[in-house]
Amino acid sequence: MLKSIVKLFSALNANVNPGEIAHAFSCGILLGLMPKDNLLWWLVFVFILFIRINKPMYLVMLLIASTFAPVMDGLFDTVGYAFLTIPSLSGIFGTLLEIPFVGFTKFNNSVVMGSLLCGFVLYIPMYFLGRLLVYLWRKHITFWVRKSKLTKVVAKLPLLSKIVGMVGGE
Repeated sequence: MLKSIVKLFSALNANVNPGEIAHAFSCGILLGLMPKDNLLWWLVFVFILFIRINKPMYLVMLLIASTFAPVMDGLFDTVGYAFLTIPSLSGIFGTLLEIPFVGFTKFNNSVVMGSLLCGFVLYIPMYFLGRLLVYLWRKHITFWVRKSKLTKVVAKLPLLSKIVGMVGGE
């Protein structure tokens, strides 16, 4: 985990495309909101790994969103139930359930469907928020962090400098 955090901060400060970081920010939130006990989560997780995004940001946002997701299960249940009970879609959902292994995605669970829909709705706003945060980090916050006394003290710790050196040396 420390290796991912070091790579994340180096990407925030490096000449990495802000769009890659912002997409990772959004993808992490999308997947972090979903329950993890279904095939749909694993399919989306693996699919996102093949996209060119900043993987450390993706994993950090996945963990952060996962901690807040249970609080929003009531909202996800309401949204998912409203979508799954649309009469014109009932035939499609019935057909999907008859296909082998599609039932393992648990798309017919109102919390799974609601969290997926909310994740899709939040994707674009979170992308722009991610780009804004990268801009603010690079333009304003990096200077303060580098000049802080805490950073200077931590940078002098031999163990931490060895860890950062090993991560950077790969």
